[in-house]
Formats: sequence, C-alpha cells, structure tokens
Amino acid sequence: MNFLKQGLWLMASFCSLTAYSQNNNQLKSTMTYPETKKTDVKDTYFGTVVADPYRWLEDDRSEETRRWVEAQNAVTQQFMAKIPYRNVIKERLTKLMNYEKYSSPFKEGKYTYFYKNTGLQNQSVLYRQEEGKEAEAFLDPNTFSKDATTSLAGLSFTKDGSMLAYQLSAGGSDWTSIVVMKALNKSLIGDTLTNIKFSGVAWKGNDGFYYSTYDKPKEGSQLSGLTQYHKLYYHKLGTAQTDDVLIFGGEKTPRRYIGASLTEDQKYLVISAANSTSGNELYLQDLTKPNAPIVTVVGNFEKTHDVIDNIGTKLYLYTNLNAPNGRIVTVDAANPQQQNWKEFLKETENVLTPSTGGGKLFANYIKDAVSLVLQYNMEGKLEHSITLPGIGTAGGFGSKKTEKELYYTFTSYVYPPTIFKYNVETGKSEVYKKAGVDFNPANYESKQVFYASKDGTKVPMIITYKKGIKLNGKNPTILYGYGGFNVSLTPAFSTANIVLLDQGGVYAVANLRGGGEYGEKWHLAGTKLSKQNVFDDFIAAAEYLISEKYTSKDYLASMGGSNGGLLVGATMAQRPDLFKVAFPAVGVMDMLRYHKFTSGAGWAYDYGTSEDSKEMFDYLYKYSPVHALKAGVKYPATLVTTADHDDRVVPAHSFKFAANLQKDQVGGAPVLIAIQTNAGHGAGKPTDKAIEEIADRWAFMFYNMGVIYRDQ
Repeated sequence: MNFLKQGLWLMASFCSLTAYSQNNNQLKSTMTYPETKKTDVKDTYFGTVVADPYRWLEDDRSEETRRWVEAQNAVTQQFMAKIPYRNVIKERLTKLMNYEKYSSPFKEGKYTYFYKNTGLQNQSVLYRQEEGKEAEAFLDPNTFSKDATTSLAGLSFTKDGSMLAYQLSAGGSDWTSIVVMKALNKSLIGDTLTNIKFSGVAWKGNDGFYYSTYDKPKEGSQLSGLTQYHKLYYHKLGTAQTDDVLIFGGEKTPRRYIGASLTEDQKYLVISAANSTSGNELYLQDLTKPNAPIVTVVGNFEKTHDVIDNIGTKLYLYTNLNAPNGRIVTVDAANPQQQNWKEFLKETENVLTPSTGGGKLFANYIKDAVSLVLQYNMEGKLEHSITLPGIGTAGGFGSKKTEKELYYTFTSYVYPPTIFKYNVETGKSEVYKKAGVDFNPANYESKQVFYASKDGTKVPMIITYKKGIKLNGKNPTILYGYGGFNVSLTPAFSTANIVLLDQGGVYAVANLRGGGEYGEKWHLAGTKLSKQNVFDDFIAAAEYLISEKYTSKDYLASMGGSNGGLLVGATMAQRPDLFKVAFPAVGVMDMLRYHKFTSGAGWAYDYGTSEDSKEMFDYLYKYSPVHALKAGVKYPATLVTTADHDDRVVPAHSFKFAANLQKDQVGGAPVLIAIQTNAGHGAGKPTDKAIEEIADRWAFMFYNMGVIYRDQ
C-alpha cells in the first residue's frame, strides 16, 4: 500500500469510526423494547415464595405470545438493519459457504451412498452410485417443503440394502414421521408412521422394524407438553401403525428413554432403557428362537453399557462400570450378566469411544480433548495406531464386517473436514475428499493451554487465531463452552469462524467440567450441587484470556447453546463485568421449571430439580439465569436466540430470560431476542437460516465492541 492510499484508507477509517460511534450511541439511547405484561403468579418452594410474572409466555399457542414474539423480532430486525456492515458480513459468509460438501460414503446392497451439498443448498442431498456408473440423486430433502424447513432426520436400510426407512422433521421439531421406501426403484410402500420422537429404526430382515416413541401430549401444547415414557414397538410391513406390537416400556416397564438395535448378523435384539441422560439398563433377546424372552443384562441405571458387536454367541460390550473412562468386555449371550464378563480392553487414562468395521475393533480415545485411534483384532491384539494428520478430531471408523476399507473424517479448528479412506489390513490412510472451503490453514494457529479454575483444577482450552495478531488486549474474542451431559468438545472446523479470525479475532473453546473430556469423574464434577464448578471454569477461562492479553473485557463475548446457553446466562448474571457481549442460544434458563416441559425431566441427573430438596432448590435458585438477574445492573450487550419449534429446550426459557433482562438492564447495552420461525433446537436448519443467524451474531458482536468490520 503506497503512502497516498494508506492516507486515504486511514481517513476513511476515521470517518467510518466517527459515523459508527454516533450511530451506535444513537441506537443504544433510543432502544425501546416491547412491553412485556407481568402477572401475579407465584410458587412456593420449601417455604420460599418465587414470583414468575412471565409464566404466560410458556403458552406457545396463545395469540398474546405470538404478538410478543412478532414485536420482539421487529425490534431485533430493526436494530440489525442499522448496522452498516451487516449485509457485507452476510455476503462474505455466503461466499465462504458456497463450496461442495460431502459426507463419508457408506455401502448398502450394491450401492455406495453419500451426502452432498453443492454449496448453498438448504439441505444436503443423499446420492448413490453403482460401481462403474455415475452417481445419482437418491433423496433430496430440499423438495420436502417449499421453504426447505422439512429435513431428513435419519435413515436406516435393511441388511440387503433393498429397502429403507427414513425420518422427516418439520420445522426442526423432534417429532418426526417414518417413511418406508423400496430402494431399487425409489417407490414408497405406504407404511408411513407418524408422531415419532427420539427414535432410531432397527430392521428385522425385510419384514418390519423396531422404533420408539412417546404418546403425543393430550393436553396443552404438542411442542412443550411433557413426554414422560418411551415405548418400543415393532412394526410389521403392510399393517397399520395402530396394530404395532409393544415390545418394551409402557405401564409394566415405564422408562423415559428406550432405544433398540440389532446385531449385524440379525441374531440379537439389543434394548437400552434409561430414565436420565446418564446410565442405562441393557436387555437382550435371541431372535433365532421363537418367542425367546427378553433377558436382563444390566438391571440398573448406575452406569452406561452397550453391545458393540458379536461373533456368534460371543458379545462385545462397552461399559464404564468400574471404569470411569470406559472399557470393553466379552460375554456369552446365553449368560450375559455382569458376573460372567471377561476383560477384553482395559480402561486407560483416556476416554474410550469404540466402533467396529472390517471385522476389527477401533478404540477412539480422547486424550486432552483430541483424538487418538487404535485398531485391534477381535481377539484383542493391537494391530495399528492410526496416523492422523495432526492434533484434532477423528470420527467414523465404522463399516460392515465384510468391508476391507472404511472412511473417517478428520478436522480441527484450523483443518477443514477432510474424508480419509482407510485400509484395515495395512493401516494406511489416503485422502478421499478435501473440503473446498477458501481457507489456508498455514495462515492460522491453534494451540492448547491449561489454566487454573477457582478451586485450582487444571482445565484445557484451545485458542485459535490468525498468525501475526498482536496480543494487545484488543482482539475481538469469542469464548465458547458447554460443560454438561458428558459431552466432549473436541476440535472442529467452522466456516463461520473465518469471519472472526480474519478480523484479527480469537476463538477460544474451554473444556469445562460437566463434559466428558476426562470421563465420568470430570462429568460428575459439574453436575447437581457441583454445577457451579462449570461456571467457575468458564469465568476462569475468560480471566485467562484477559490476563494473557488475547483480549480484554471490552472485546470479549461469551457463547453457548442449550446447556451452553444456561452457561452463558448464569455466568453473565454472576460476572456481568467480564463480558462485553453475550450469546445465549436455545438455553435452559428457568432451572426451577425445566423438568416440566417435553423430556426435560430426563436432565435431572445433571441438574437435580427444584422439588428434590431444600438444598437442591436453593442451589438452583441461586444460579438459575431467569432468577439470578438483578435490577439496575449493567449487563453485556445480549442477543438471545431461540426457535418457535424447539421442543427440546422450549422457547419459553429464552422468552422469560429476555423479558427479565430487558427489565433489569441499565447502561444502554442492547438486549435483543431473535426467534426463528419454523425452526427447532438446531438440527436440520436450512443453510439460508444459518447464514442469517451467523451474520447477525458477528454484526452484533463487532458493533457493540466498536470494531469496524473490514471486508476481505
């Protein structure tokens, strides 16, 4: 850049900054929120009276709630429209995301199937290819509805690949329908099942399949109504859904979550049953014997167990019983109870996730939140340590036993998802498909650090940024976290983050307690009466980023979704001074009532409930985001996001939080809520809706930090 151009650029930047400051102050000073009616609703918990003036927002069917949603969206859209570079960011995101995307291929019958998105398609299309022939589009979810908000929520083929059952989700709902198709000619056979929720499909030959669902709520909203007891059914093709046979669950064995699968040889039906998100019972039925009983393998919910493979009557089971990081045992199907288990793969210091393919067992370990993969034969001999292209996340390593090659995907925060073909005999990998995103990993850096939380616990965090940035405390930074339900946050590339990194920004992900990065102990250290550890870990991560001058309080944003939305809401209530901007997405915000909606009661293993005891109520009441806000406090500029069809974390959580925050906020930082229509908890979101949401996020963040976006 010559001196003349540099001078003109500096002058333009100064003028833009002046205009920005004036517009920013004007926008903040003129913020007027829709009026949110207050009602005199109160509950008493162990002698403590708790007001709930916005209870009426829980009714997602009411005309009053609909008008409130429309009014809030109008204010949010008006604010976003006045940010001068919002559309420029949207255009940049659209350009970045416009590249071909592929999934790993999988074989069914004589065809190889894979998902492909040409670039900006709202939903990825399922293709198939016969050896020596061109690939053809097999199932195109973009044709399921006019606005592409009906998505493909799962599919399952028969063992011979001749038939499949696929699930459809309308508007992102967890409620789905199952459609049955003949794969060879793509003709529907008429066996469409409705009102299905939290279910896979497990085919028994070509005659029928097992599936799970709840009774649809009879009273109140079908989106927010309580779904308590799962039921496992068998559907025989050619019969009515009302004639389906109840296999497990119901009044005799009420369980909140029930899943079923068949071993690859179709000899055994495996049933998993649970009442919470952690721990399960395990049952087995020998399908080779007519009217064989369902046998109990594990009859309690204390630990997690699963059948991962079998050779004849020899079962391979994953368990974390007496092994918080997981191990594999074997047992004969005739006597599968715990006392007969034999050690096959011992527990290690790293967390185990097993899979099988090509007649081999793959032990995918998480070591300090990154992948380490080992291949064993079915006698337990180590055959290969898979060489990965770097420090990141490897996923896949699954196929039928007869396959000699399988596929896996590797990614990191600076390594776009790449599909590798793997030879199970040689242990060699080769690149199958590279991501076509416009991104050069050599220009970016991602490093792992360990910082001390409030109680001294060492917590890992991965920090990603563009090489050459100055650590002067002025880099716009996102701190992302989850910290719950044994979920591990391992490195994954995000095209959306390129916008942040190219502005000299920093993306930091903290592996908080409550997650699964270090096994069951790490998970339990962030649950129930230890949940505050999660918030302390997140606050300590923010303080580390500030102390090391990656950023400062004026340039730091917090972000998280679902349980991570709770994290953002709780930490901004506890430390409003620490963040400039906050992004709580589809969050669990009312900790006193979360268990009264949909399947929320199943989260009690992590949270506890307000009805458990006075101690548990007091603990929840103290950190519950809806209740922890205080009037007259300067909270961060906040953009709450939710969706009208979210039937997992109902939107009332976000509605009530936003209403309280708008009421209590002082100091001028905006408090907005964006409520997407015909959208759910996140799965199946169309590309155009995703781009809109991300563009709003970056625009809102930069604007409230006083950062001028410079187009690349």
